[in-house]
Amino acid sequence: MKNTVIVIVLLTITIANKGIGQDAISDSTLQKTFVFLDCNARNCDFDHFRREIPWVNWVRDRKDGDIHLLITQQRTGGGGIQYTLDYIGLKSLEGEEKTFLYTSDPNDTDTEVRNKLSNMIALGLLQFVDPDPSITSNLQITYNAPDSKSILPDEFDPWNLWVYRVRMRGSMEGESFQSAYDLEGSVIADRVAEDYKISFGIGGEYSSEEFEDTDTGEKITNVQEYYAAGIESVWSLTPKWSFGAFAEANKSTFWNRDLAIFIGPALEYNIYPYSESTRRVIIFRYTVELAYFDYELITVQGQAEETTGRHKLRVRASIQQPWGEIFASVEGIQYFNDPSAHRINSFLRLEYRIFRGFDIDIFTRYSRIKDQFFLPAEGLTPEEILLRRRQRETDFRFDVGVGLSYRFGSKFANVVNPRF
Repeated sequence: MKNTVIVIVLLTITIANKGIGQDAISDSTLQKTFVFLDCNARNCDFDHFRREIPWVNWVRDRKDGDIHLLITQQRTGGGGIQYTLDYIGLKSLEGEEKTFLYTSDPNDTDTEVRNKLSNMIALGLLQFVDPDPSITSNLQITYNAPDSKSILPDEFDPWNLWVYRVRMRGSMEGESFQSAYDLEGSVIADRVAEDYKISFGIGGEYSSEEFEDTDTGEKITNVQEYYAAGIESVWSLTPKWSFGAFAEANKSTFWNRDLAIFIGPALEYNIYPYSESTRRVIIFRYTVELAYFDYELITVQGQAEETTGRHKLRVRASIQQPWGEIFASVEGIQYFNDPSAHRINSFLRLEYRIFRGFDIDIFTRYSRIKDQFFLPAEGLTPEEILLRRRQRETDFRFDVGVGLSYRFGSKFANVVNPRF
């Protein structure tokens, strides 16, 4: 009897699933354009897009799509986000490509940006929709005219492209025998134009942790401070060359600095034009700096303060293509007064689609460290080591991560069901 009940239940589920499948893949569904969304930008809410744009078929794999919609982003000088929407034709549409741009207002909420981005996606997809009456007869285009009072005919900007941002944050947490609080703040001013940009900034962070030993009653306090101020100017020389100058001052408990000052020029070259920066950049940047250090504690080399020079070469690549994306950088720093004092930092983030439904995600960061002349001569206490109050002597630092994902099954991704 028990086996009979199980068989009946299984048959019921199978029949129900068959019925659901037949409803989901109707003739009208198969007439719709198949779209694969590839978006890692902010406000890419796939559920929202599927609800608002139901007149296309959203699919889970690029190979099932008629259109590969690649969305990338970059920050604007005013604090907004410029989205680049690339519509890449596949199968019968191969060779057809369209690019749309949408720039968000920095004062818009995430909901407003998401809705406007959804409208822009729909506007681009209209060009690829099958003109079958069963689909087009249900589409409606509306235009909301802006208030004429909000239009400035002469494009007058009383701020002359300057944008200011003030940020403050505080947090607290506690238990019976430990507590902590953290305070952060910053003020930033930017002016960004096509041929020139300048940025000022000042900020800091103060954090305090207190622990009580339940056996002895002894209290251990860990305080860390970091404050910084800087200015940077950049000139556009050609579509691929830029020149900059900067100055920075900071104070850091972790780095044993009462005061550190860096100032110098920089030259940058991009293999690709900067106009293609949302899809691909390979940048070489060379910097020469004058560096001054005033230390909190006497260093291992017996210095309370010192002035030196250093130079840096940084190579950065960012490539976002239909097959995946790569973010990588290598930076070398060397000091003039002691060429053996140097540091090499490297970073790699790779997301690659190996074959249909199978993706690999690799993250790695590695540093070769040979410039720790700033370490305190007196060494570190056990509390400073455990609480990471100060930098500890090391020759290297690394992080590595690898992830694999495999998706299989139905190619359709139209249904949105947020229950549970």
